[in-house]
Amino acid sequence: MTELSSGFAEDRRVIVSKAIVIIYSKPGCCLCDEAKETIMNAGCSEEFQLQEINIEDDPALFQQYKYEIPVVFINGVKAFKYRLTASEFRRKLRRLNKT
Repeated sequence: MTELSSGFAEDRRVIVSKAIVIIYSKPGCCLCDEAKETIMNAGCSEEFQLQEINIEDDPALFQQYKYEIPVVFINGVKAFKYRLTASEFRRKLRRLNKT
């Protein structure tokens, strides 16, 4: 979490929590590369932390996602598989990160 000061004399503080975005992918996956690029260029990178997980590193994940990658989770909720647009990503990110 990031704590921001409002700058007012009474020094109000606002807590801003970043969403956790996880993308399950594997090396050499063109759709995965496109999804990562779309996410990073969506114009909201200050609102989330991105974690990339290589499904080839875990046999269970490989079995689960081998035909679905890329798969994107936002705060633990499966939000996308295969493709996404920047506007869809921003909309879901903000909806799933409401506090």
